[in-house]
Amino acid sequence: MTHPRTNPLIRAVGALTAAVLPLLAALLFTAPPASAATLTEVTDFGPNPSGLRMYLYVPDTVTEDPAVLVAQHWCTGSGPVFHSNTEYASLADRYGFIVVYPSVTRSSQCFDVASPGALRRGGGSDPVGIRSMVAHVVDAYDADTDRIFVTGVSSGAMMTNVMLANYPDVFAAGAAFSGVPFGCFATTDGSGWNSACANGNIDRTPQQWGDLVRASYPGYEGPRPRMQLWHGTEDDVLRYANFVEEIEQWTNVHGLGQTPAGTDQPQPDWTRTRYGGTGDQALVEAISMRGTGHDLFRSGMAASAIAFFGLDRDGGSGPDPGPDPEGACSVTATTNAWNTGLTASLTITNTGTTAIDGWRLGFTLPAGQTITSGWNAVYAPASGAVTAANAPYNAGLAPGASVGIGYQATHTGNPGAPTGFALNGAVCTTG
Repeated sequence: MTHPRTNPLIRAVGALTAAVLPLLAALLFTAPPASAATLTEVTDFGPNPSGLRMYLYVPDTVTEDPAVLVAQHWCTGSGPVFHSNTEYASLADRYGFIVVYPSVTRSSQCFDVASPGALRRGGGSDPVGIRSMVAHVVDAYDADTDRIFVTGVSSGAMMTNVMLANYPDVFAAGAAFSGVPFGCFATTDGSGWNSACANGNIDRTPQQWGDLVRASYPGYEGPRPRMQLWHGTEDDVLRYANFVEEIEQWTNVHGLGQTPAGTDQPQPDWTRTRYGGTGDQALVEAISMRGTGHDLFRSGMAASAIAFFGLDRDGGSGPDPGPDPEGACSVTATTNAWNTGLTASLTITNTGTTAIDGWRLGFTLPAGQTITSGWNAVYAPASGAVTAANAPYNAGLAPGASVGIGYQATHTGNPGAPTGFALNGAVCTTG
């Protein structure tokens, strides 16, 4: 029998257990309010190579075409424990979304974020099973495929990074609490634990981190999920250096630099930086918690993740989310072409009654066009389904106000204007 002191995974799980126990004790006193809805296990949900268990929470107030949130536990945890000791179920009661709680069955009760199979799309292990859970819920409840989200703490945070990398076409956004970058934990010896990563000793450039994500799904050119990151400066299990590397990774994935669009302090010991936008739905949002260790997850943080996802405006039994946003924006587009190049000018108008703080305009370029430069917005990726995110100086858009943006592109014969405009997920009319 292997002695625990000779096995770094067992030692790490012990450290994670010690970190999580105070969290459990604190959260047991803030259990979700009573509801007729209960957590149920689903046993036949599709391909599941690593034998995960699936637990599902469908609130009594589930909305039509509901959003789906995948909520992933820490090492030594489980789906039912995560359900009982976090606020996601009560938030689902309020806003009407569905929560999936994957549950690890291997002895460590840690998600596989290290094996070669786990770090590529369709490669096997836990990510495949989790993807199957999402597909099952979409089919069974006619869920909105544009509103699939994932979150997790510690091991679950690491798996959040993995799911966004492997399945960018499935998830709209993720929130990782005390995690590490995608690919940082990679091993080939079957141990499942990477001490160099855990200790913050793996330092790569933003481009190198971004390339790891892109390599997990070769050839993918569609939009990438937004990411919210949380980390304590005194984390002694997954060191704080990993937070810095996560920021570098996801800003690079979105084609952003390392200079934040905005910085503030939501609480005295928190520093929040936003990249690619300054509103609640920035492309990347990072919250550093000064003086906090690994067990940073506290009451109220789940609500912050829900706000980042935009689920707090999706109905349920909570506040009235207001009128349907479809048509609350309009876009005019003109192009000026020559030989193999063109410039495009877009005017975005807020035709709704509510001010917008932080915007993302999605559109599709004609085949053969590639953006080479742009102004008044940050563009990513350069071709196909593109997202233009506000610059730091034009994030606010009052009712009736307009903003002009543009880009230069190459083309292979089709100099047409982009199509399919959507502002922060709401379909726009075209002028």
